[in-house]
This record gives sequence, C-alpha cells and structure tokens, in this order.
Amino acid sequence: MIFTIARTTFLEAVRQPIFFIIVALSGIAMFFTTWGTGFSMGYTEVGEVSGDNKLLLDLGLASIFLAGTLLAGFLATAAMSREIENKTVLTVVSKPVPRPAVVLGKYLGVTAAVLVGTLTMVAFLMLAVRHGVLSNASQTIDGPVITLSVGAAALSIAIGLWGNFFYGWSFPQASTLTMFPLMILAAAICTAVGPEWNLMSRARPGETQVPMLAQQLKPMVLLAALSLTSAIAVLCAIAVAASTRLGQVMTLVVCFGVLVLGMLTGPLVGRYAYENVALGTVLKVEPVRENMAEFKNAGDRYLVTLRSAPAKVVKPGDPLWYGPFPSGFDLASGNFAPPPASLNFDVESPPRDLAPAILVVSSDPKVGQLTIGQISGSTTAVKVSRPPREGDHIFLAPTKAHPVAILASSVLPNFQHFWLLDAVTQNQPIPPEHALLILLYSGCLIGAALAVAILLFQGRDVG
Repeated sequence: MIFTIARTTFLEAVRQPIFFIIVALSGIAMFFTTWGTGFSMGYTEVGEVSGDNKLLLDLGLASIFLAGTLLAGFLATAAMSREIENKTVLTVVSKPVPRPAVVLGKYLGVTAAVLVGTLTMVAFLMLAVRHGVLSNASQTIDGPVITLSVGAAALSIAIGLWGNFFYGWSFPQASTLTMFPLMILAAAICTAVGPEWNLMSRARPGETQVPMLAQQLKPMVLLAALSLTSAIAVLCAIAVAASTRLGQVMTLVVCFGVLVLGMLTGPLVGRYAYENVALGTVLKVEPVRENMAEFKNAGDRYLVTLRSAPAKVVKPGDPLWYGPFPSGFDLASGNFAPPPASLNFDVESPPRDLAPAILVVSSDPKVGQLTIGQISGSTTAVKVSRPPREGDHIFLAPTKAHPVAILASSVLPNFQHFWLLDAVTQNQPIPPEHALLILLYSGCLIGAALAVAILLFQGRDVG
C-alpha cells in the first residue's frame, strides 16, 4: 500500500517540468563554475581539493543544497497540497487506506524523486571537481570530462525527445531518468581515466605508475556531497509536513525558513551550550616513553607541541583538559577535580592525598611545548577516553554546560552538521563514525517531521 503510493508519487514528481529544469540548470551552473571561480583562493596542493578548487567545491555544494531545497518544496506541494486542493486525494483516503500510510507513501515518493535529481547533481559536481578550475588561458580543457558529460546530457535529452515524439513519453521523466545513470557512469569513467584517456599515471623516471582511479578518487568530497543529500531528505520531510496545510508559496517559505534557521542554529544557540576558552591547538603529540602511549596510568607523560605559543602563561602544576572541539564539548581528558590553588607541591613528587588529575609537568612557551602527565598521590589515574592527539584543543579549565542552550540546540535542526566542506578543504579526515552519526541525526529529524505531517494530515478536511 505505502510503496504503491510512493511509486505513483515518484512517477508524478519526475514528470514535473520544474524537476528537469532545476536539474538541468544545476548542471549548467556546474559547467560554467569551472570558468568562473579562478580567484586564487590558495596555492596548497595538499588534500583532495586545493587552490581555486576549494571555491569550486564550495559553490557546487551550495548549489546542490539550494536546488535540493527547491525540488523538495515544489515536488512536495504537487504531491500533497495540490492533490488536497483538487480533491484527488479523496480517491485514496475514501478507501481503507490509513492516512499515515498516505503521508509515508508521499514522502517516500517525493524523496526518491528528489534524491534522483540530487545524485545527478552530485555527479555534475564530481565531474566539475575532476576537471578543476581554469585559472588562466594556458590551461587545457579536460577532454574526457567534457566529452562524457556533454555526451551523457545530449544523449539523455535526445532519448527524451525521441520518446516524447514517437511514443508519447513524458519528456522530463524520460530525460531525467536517463540522465541519472548516464551522469553517474560518466563521473565514474572520468575518475578512472586521465586527461589523455590513460588508465595509469604518467610517472617520471624512477617513479612507479599508479592507477588513475586511485590517484583521482576523492572519497571525502563524495562523502561531503552525500552528507548534504541526507540533509535534503530532511527538507523533503519538512516540505511534506508543510504541504499538508499550506500551498506552494508558503511551503517554499517554510522550507527556506527552516534551512536558514538550521544554518544559524549553531551560531545563535549552539555556541552558548558549552563554554570554555581554548589555550591552543595541538600540532604534534608523542608519549615520553613507549609504555605511556595509552595515557591511562598514574605517572604517564605526553609531550604536546602547540601550533603557536599558548594564549596564557602556563606553569607546572596547572590542570589541563583536551578535546576535539574549540568550545570544550566532549572533552576526552575525563572528569577530575583540579588541585586547590593554595596547595603547593612538586608534580614530580605529589603528596599522597592528591586526587588524580592531568597536570602540566613542564612548559616551554618559546617553542610552544608542554609536557603533561597523569599526576596522582596513589596508583589511581584519571579515566580518559583517549590520549591527546593532533588537532585537539587544550584548556586550563573544565567546560561549563548550559542546559537551556543545550536543550534549544538539541530541539532545533542544525544543518551545520551536514556541512563537511571545512573538513575537506582543510584536509581533515572524516571518521566513519561521524558519517554514521549524521545518518542517525537525519533519521531523527525525518521521524520528527513525519510525525508532525501525520498529525497535521489526520485533522485535515479533504472532502
């Protein structure tokens, strides 16, 4: 029952002219972005994207997010609001079909159609990133990218025109459903071949050839794009909920309002949830001895090198905390009470009544180095979740949590969680568990939005 409604909704959605128009405009925008983003944003050659390609990726992801929001608003309106206004939904609800099944079917159909369009745009983006920015006139055009992308687009449009003229097919449906696999195939082939259609890299004398697929594959870029795809699936659920009571214009207003609010939740609310001031950022860490690598026993020592001199004067005996976030959220250094300020002792010979703590053993502000240790008057140590690592932020005080701000930031959708561009451009690896958390978070938001949609549709008079 649900999947029958979803299938019908999907076919109706991809037949909408606006569906083909938005996807096609996104592809055209990606095509011309390679000529319009030569602004010399950097010259580093480290990471999956560098130089002007950082701006290319930024604009590409933003275009996908904007286009996906438009698709969600337009298609959800056609699936729910328009059918309610035209009374066509009566043919479904008048039968023994529960209203929650109608909402879930409509959502699945709309989301499937939007994901087809979004993944096609992701293929456009991967082709654009593979081509790279043309910063000057001396750079040559990437033959495989242009040939395969233009060929796939032309073939899909030709099939749509042919099917529409001879068989009466819907042109938007035939073109977009053909363009979807062709563009993904074009992106996959371009990743596997070089600019000269070579499968292996051109190695210099003494160097080893590597497959172009291994050299050109950009998993972090792809993960960042797919993360936005899950955010668009959330917007689809919100659009379906809004369209149960509102028309097309107001549904679009709600979608963009939630999008803007979601992008501002972190700066407006989330920044006040946890309060701390970072002393610096870790550049390099190493245990003083090999048997101290786990940093879980009393007496363990770590040498920490900061990216710059500490923001404050640090002296032996000062307590120290560390964690991955500059706000002090999710500290990895565990919970411990710092020694009283009036207690004077030698960190190398702590008194027996000293509670376990992580303290500064020595400090060299000229080179930005600290030696930190598990200091305790007994064999008990602070229970840390892990030792310090590169990229961590260090603090001289525990983090203060504000429950009201935490509750508000937890209830309001935060679309910054789906925006992984900074990690890609700064060449920071995205852990698999973080990607899993993004999927779980999007699932929670989708479930909440669909619950509201079912509640609104249950009380809606469709007669």
